[in-house]
Amino acid sequence: MLPAPFPPVFVSVAHAFQRHAAAAFHSSASHRAFNFELKATPLNVSGGDERSRRRKSKRKRAGRRPRDLKRPNELETWRIYGVGVSPNDLPPTSRGRKNTEDCLPPERSYLTPPAVLASLLSRLRIRCDEPGVGSVDSLGSLTLPSQLKDARVVRRSLDARRRKGSDPKFTYVIDVVLTRASASSLRLSHQPGRSELVFDKKLTSPTDEKASVAGTGSGPNPKPKILIVGAGPAGLFCALSLALSGLFTPIILERGQPVEARGKSIGALIHRRDLDPESNFSFGEGGAGTWSDGKLTTRIGRNSGAVRFVLETLIERKPPFFSLDTSAPHLGTDNLVRLLRNMRQDLISLGGTIHFGARGVDAECASNEARAKHTSTKNIGVESFAGDAVVLAAGHSARDIYYEVQKAGVQLEAKGFAVGFRVEHPQSLINEIQYGNQWGSEVFTGRLSTDSANAHHFASDQDSSVPHNGTLPVASYRLATDQAFDGSSNRGAYSFCQCPGGQIVPSSTDDSELCINGMSFSNRDSLWANSALVVTVQPDDIILEPYRRNLSSNAKCLAGIEFQREMERRAFMLGGGGMRAPVQRLTDFVNKHISETIPQSSYRLGVKPANLHDLYPSEIYEALRFAVIHHFDKQMPGFLCDEALLHGVETRTSSPVRVVRDSETLQANVENLYPSGEGAGFAGGIVSAAVDGLMVANAIKEKFLAGHNNSQLFESDSKNSVGFDY
Repeated sequence: MLPAPFPPVFVSVAHAFQRHAAAAFHSSASHRAFNFELKATPLNVSGGDERSRRRKSKRKRAGRRPRDLKRPNELETWRIYGVGVSPNDLPPTSRGRKNTEDCLPPERSYLTPPAVLASLLSRLRIRCDEPGVGSVDSLGSLTLPSQLKDARVVRRSLDARRRKGSDPKFTYVIDVVLTRASASSLRLSHQPGRSELVFDKKLTSPTDEKASVAGTGSGPNPKPKILIVGAGPAGLFCALSLALSGLFTPIILERGQPVEARGKSIGALIHRRDLDPESNFSFGEGGAGTWSDGKLTTRIGRNSGAVRFVLETLIERKPPFFSLDTSAPHLGTDNLVRLLRNMRQDLISLGGTIHFGARGVDAECASNEARAKHTSTKNIGVESFAGDAVVLAAGHSARDIYYEVQKAGVQLEAKGFAVGFRVEHPQSLINEIQYGNQWGSEVFTGRLSTDSANAHHFASDQDSSVPHNGTLPVASYRLATDQAFDGSSNRGAYSFCQCPGGQIVPSSTDDSELCINGMSFSNRDSLWANSALVVTVQPDDIILEPYRRNLSSNAKCLAGIEFQREMERRAFMLGGGGMRAPVQRLTDFVNKHISETIPQSSYRLGVKPANLHDLYPSEIYEALRFAVIHHFDKQMPGFLCDEALLHGVETRTSSPVRVVRDSETLQANVENLYPSGEGAGFAGGIVSAAVDGLMVANAIKEKFLAGHNNSQLFESDSKNSVGFDY
């Protein structure tokens, strides 16, 4: 029998063990005598709690030990995470349009609501009875408790996950500056993700101790001339890095126009359907990202030296009252135009030059000289520029460039990309799906028509009648799956370049093709939310086989471009010409029905109902249909609805080719030719393209400054592709 104190949970196990042991004993042929004793030890259910209490007590005793404060007045910067504030505790104007009369920069104005500072002080366990804390003095300085010397918001995000009994919450990451003595008294310790000691090493491009580098120019010590094809993020940041060093003369050749003239070209397209093939939504200063949402998110990490330099450069040249402190910062087209104008002026003042209306037609690189030819897009003629190296930083829409470099013997390879459509919902519907009925009605943009439409959407909902003091920004979303079944295998499918409060625009560069994109202004205050819904296409994909057969053996890597162009021509025909977009309700798309009626669209050049389900090869259609029904609508219930309108087509998510380059020198198989950016296949967005431009600038400096004391290089984690692949 088992001892009485043995816990009941172990009784059946112990009895089974006894029976098994007895059976084994009686079945033994030799019947050897042996004794065994089964000891039952009572289970101490509070042992874990006791050990946890002892560990906590030990940590508390350790925390009471005085720190080594050799320099008690030395300032430290601590990053405090998880400062949460309810929207009800914030004034509505703090998330509407910025008050231009506010004398504080955004990263400090976000601290002025009493609830934010109170939450920070509570997080730091500071009991403050000092008068005036939280007020702004006549000099525009925020009054802080005596323990804190400075504070600024690093990042702000909205946690809108709907859990039982919880409301949305704004979460702040705040940097505080205080003395070592104050940090010790507050018992701050380095706990990743909670409180971290920040070692601020600001990244700059030094200009001291310049080396003498021989180039192709005139004079005793001419600066090397670097020819940069393309004024997108990669080209601009490569040129800026080289110019900041003071050792190089960057020369940018851009086929499009500066942002001022480019805006006029876009206006002619929207109002008169007059497409300028060299100045449009894709070509011009800043690249295709200028007329987009201007997202500054990246997958390569926000803490690397190059990413910090890109973000700091944008902050220095940003428009007033704009901040990059949100978890998913975006500039918006209006801010990008002003920022690019400032960057151009800075680059010229540093000795760089930009030639607009210059479409590159040829590049010749040798061991001691590089030469680029371009033709003027306004005055027919060819001009040649001589330099020491060529940076190929054209965008993914500059397809003619990649055909030319392939013919010239530059090695290319096929890479994965994605194609699909752009879907548009009423923004009020996305607000309801993401925030729910109680909080969706509290979205505020500052635009009367948009806010009235949102209020009307929730007017009949019972749950939305609950009063709230706070307001929320327009809702966004991100969808993805790698289980989109196309009938024979799984593909990746995902949303891309989601534009809340945005509009759909034509990104075509040929008047016989139709490609669309999404954009939004900084306030994100339109009636619609749009996003691309795309399916991945692999380099060896079976759907590219018909296009490979029509190309020579050396040009088969261009099959993806041929596929893209064919889909864009089909979309142009389905739309009836004139840059009208073919459209279909999302519900009709999955059921293969043509839409008899269609909701209103933000696409200003007109729409036409069409059978979009027949546009792409069946593999793409089946994969997208499967993803929408079995994944996207489950991730966001209500996403598949009659109000959702598909527009065709979205084909230029990334370049389908990559210019092969050496992983160390970053040069192509042709010496002194440096491919860079999204068009060359090494980036996927504004920030990653800019970072790749910096990496190429690094490689150029390494080559031309060989043998010198080089303090001009950026620290980087890798010289490989900084973007992403599919």
